[in-house]
Amino acid sequence: MGSGIRPVSLAERRARLAVRHRLAPRAGTVAGAAADIIGLHGTDPASVYMAARARTGAGRAAIEHALYGAGTLVRMLGMRRTVFVVPVGLMPVVQAACTDQIAERMRRDLARRVAESGIAADGGSWLKEVGEATVHALAARGSATGAELARDEPRLRAQLVYAADKSYGGPVNVTTRLLTLLSAEGLIVRGRPRGGWTSSQFTWSLPMAGPPDQPRPPAALPIPAARAELARRWLHAFGPAPHADLQWWTGWTAGQVKQALGQLEIAEVDLGGIPGVMLAADEDAPPAAEPWAALLPALDPTAMGWRDRAWYVGEHAPALFDRSGNIGPTAWWDGRIVGGWAQRTDGEIAVRLLEDAGSEASAAIDAEAQRLREWIGENTRVTPRFRTPLERELAS
Repeated sequence: MGSGIRPVSLAERRARLAVRHRLAPRAGTVAGAAADIIGLHGTDPASVYMAARARTGAGRAAIEHALYGAGTLVRMLGMRRTVFVVPVGLMPVVQAACTDQIAERMRRDLARRVAESGIAADGGSWLKEVGEATVHALAARGSATGAELARDEPRLRAQLVYAADKSYGGPVNVTTRLLTLLSAEGLIVRGRPRGGWTSSQFTWSLPMAGPPDQPRPPAALPIPAARAELARRWLHAFGPAPHADLQWWTGWTAGQVKQALGQLEIAEVDLGGIPGVMLAADEDAPPAAEPWAALLPALDPTAMGWRDRAWYVGEHAPALFDRSGNIGPTAWWDGRIVGGWAQRTDGEIAVRLLEDAGSEASAAIDAEAQRLREWIGENTRVTPRFRTPLERELAS
């Protein structure tokens, strides 16, 4: 490391995490909290609500209003082909920086599978025609489930053949895959679910449908500008960090990361022997936060924000992650993960600390568990979509 490279301690990284991720103190609106960390992981519906609650203290009604009433947040396919809930103003940034490239690959793959399954010799033309008909049918309905759209456009029930020679293979309807493709291309969006706040049975609607005064995103951005803006936002929220963490989080190539960072004013840092970067404008160290506790849900954007997680996970990864790298519910104390939690069938929030964090930490986490149980309510049970070893054990 050269003499001009600024050292950044673990304490400073954890203090930045607390403030930038609104975990200490909690503050602001649901949309503002999502914007501060770019987006909330949207794969698990319940996690979106609990991640917003962990940062703002908002009730379910306020979170639902931000998602489906005010139109300030929207679900979209984004970084690493993962569903995120992002502020509507950030849609063009994520779309140009990540999603357009993903959508191109998805359309090529789906067209190939349409042809290989014998649905149409020209898979690309078939997809274009059926996709346009589906959007037209959705416009006529206003909002609809996949099943409703398949009744309007029967070609959505055409069957693709996946892994025909495997025990897990067989035919599947084109419905979900085509709707996911149309959403990745920005032609349709996921709307309000059929069911409660833990439901994954989403309806579909056209982008920005709603009242005339509903917020609308700006025009599409050039790819280089969008990637630079996304990198800037990530470094502000998640930096300082190694290049590899940004590459993993975005799903970009090393060359794309280099190009994006080349458009920013950045400073090189030493993260305990690991080279990293941060925004030059963020070099001033934040004030140390008071010790804080949090129970974050599975797939929380903070827990999934970096590829190198040792500085906040320690040796606890085997208990907290599934085999695909999805993190389960976690217990935090003062900027690091010290355990995990699960909801049992009787509604209790069961917590297990995986290290001795001290009596203050234990008491604060127990109090947070009681608050979380009250927030979830008596008649709701939350089970993560991707279950991890510790979560399964605590829930049993």
